[in-house]
Amino acid sequence: MFIIGLTGTIASGKSTAARMLREEGLAVVDADAIAREAVEPGTEGLQAVVSLLGEDYLTPDGRMDRKKVGALVFSDPAEMERYNAVVRPAIKKAIQKKLAALRAQPAGEAVLDAPLLLEYGMEGCVDEVWVITASDDVRIARMKARDGLDEAAAKERIAAQLSDAEKIAKASRVIDNSQSMEALRAAVCAALAAVRSGRKPERD
Repeated sequence: MFIIGLTGTIASGKSTAARMLREEGLAVVDADAIAREAVEPGTEGLQAVVSLLGEDYLTPDGRMDRKKVGALVFSDPAEMERYNAVVRPAIKKAIQKKLAALRAQPAGEAVLDAPLLLEYGMEGCVDEVWVITASDDVRIARMKARDGLDEAAAKERIAAQLSDAEKIAKASRVIDNSQSMEALRAAVCAALAAVRSGRKPERD
């Protein structure tokens, strides 16, 4: 099984690219979904978050208040580091378990859809790293429309991740998503066709 690590900075369109690959028949491991499961009520992950931040960061029904936690960690790098230290180990372990199950399946292609693939140091777990990019202006506009963020909050989220340049430096293939949906689909399908034909990334 050939596993593509799909990543990109926030609002670059990575999830849209993952959906397109799913439509092409690839199995997709959603790292964001795994991260959410890792802090569900009753998990060690949520207990760790409460120990770190306190019960003020829970919703009335006992779930992690994602909006409140996000406002804290994206505005303070030290808080982000503390938060990651308690939740990342459980998330990485769960992702590695999913990837091991994929590796045991017959030959083909699969995708690890992971916005923090490189931040987690998991590039060695995949066969290629695909980075979806878009300009800062495009991503800020998307976050305003999609998440209701103001410009300052959107820039905080961009600053909290590795930059496009840092991600591109570690990429096997780079796909720009600053244009139309049709252009993104064409680029994704071209990259997949290259993998299936055994063509190595030109960057190499």
